[in-house]
Amino acid sequence: MPTPEPTTTTTDPFALLSPEIRTRLRLAPVPDWTSPMLATLTDARFSDPRWLFERKFDGERCLAFSRGGRVTLMSRNANVITAAYPEVAAALEVAAALEVAAALERATTLERASARALAGSPDFIADGEIVAFEGRQTSFQRLQRRIHLRAPGDVVRAQVPVFFYLFDLVHLDGFDLSALPLIERKRLLRYAFHFGGPLRFSTYRMRDGERYLEEACSRGWEGLIAKDTRAPYSHGRSKDWLKFKCASGQELVVGGFTDPKGGRIGFGALLLGYYKNDSQNDPEGDQLVYAGKVGTGFDTATLLDLNARLRALERDTSPYATTRIALKDAAGARVHWVQPKLVVQVAFSAWTTDGRLRHPRYEGLRDDKDAKSVVRERTAAVTATKTAAATATKTATVTPATRFSAV
Repeated sequence: MPTPEPTTTTTDPFALLSPEIRTRLRLAPVPDWTSPMLATLTDARFSDPRWLFERKFDGERCLAFSRGGRVTLMSRNANVITAAYPEVAAALEVAAALEVAAALERATTLERASARALAGSPDFIADGEIVAFEGRQTSFQRLQRRIHLRAPGDVVRAQVPVFFYLFDLVHLDGFDLSALPLIERKRLLRYAFHFGGPLRFSTYRMRDGERYLEEACSRGWEGLIAKDTRAPYSHGRSKDWLKFKCASGQELVVGGFTDPKGGRIGFGALLLGYYKNDSQNDPEGDQLVYAGKVGTGFDTATLLDLNARLRALERDTSPYATTRIALKDAAGARVHWVQPKLVVQVAFSAWTTDGRLRHPRYEGLRDDKDAKSVVRERTAAVTATKTAAATATKTATVTPATRFSAV
């Protein structure tokens, strides 16, 4: 069922909120940066009327900051990426202004007079994911053809359309929304923009999380994100957002590479790793742990581009903390060490018992991730309340606050 349009007869978007919820608004200007809320991986599967379930996209996380009608796009590690996606920034500027204009059309004469200051595009921070499609699937590999571009001519020549799926609203019209429950932030998000073109509202379901995950996996999606509708926007990792994955895959740090063999150019394989940290009870602290090699998934252009980046980062010693790695691999290819600064996305079938990747395949370079933040993703425990609710919520009644959801 399509997501219904919210209706209001006022130009004040906060009129959608109850008096109690409005007390949680905090007057504040749009900051230069705010950390995004991040999901925690889990292998639990559940349904709960207090949780919603959204598609997990295979793209680049993006926070859109609007001040005085000008939009700046930033990656999850605070890099400005507006030049890579100029059509998204332009669409956001227009979309917010169109929604204000539509509200003014609906308003009374008195309301128009009191709302003239909003006649442009309101200030906001919107959260979402920028994606490119390969057929019906979002493809991070296809997005690679846009993700590193900055020159307008290169963006046009790439001929890779992108879409910005918005799923949260952190700031609006002079107010910090972080303390509001997620479901109320989504109501404001749906109201704040005129969706169309590259801007999409990320739809969700309010029930049957297990069944929806089965559908997602059968459609070839990455998985789902389960979100507690009552939760505030936490600026960091949180168990109020949970990742349900269909297949294994994560970001890893490049610690070295091997020479190419035969007719291959550039390099043979990338040596991968991740950081252990104190939160994983690692007595050695922040040290790079070897996770294996990846030698598939590269086209010629990628081999040449990565080879140039790797050569510039070469070093004499291994960056890995404890693992001894031979200076030549089993096929006789020489190993080169690099400074552990490049982060890559890798798909794989499983982890082996000795902590190596099984059947890894390269998917893309992640400029939006800091190497030191890359750890091995481990599933988190989920409270018994959620799992116990699974059977009780098959026929759950949806509360009035969910009337803007898609089921």
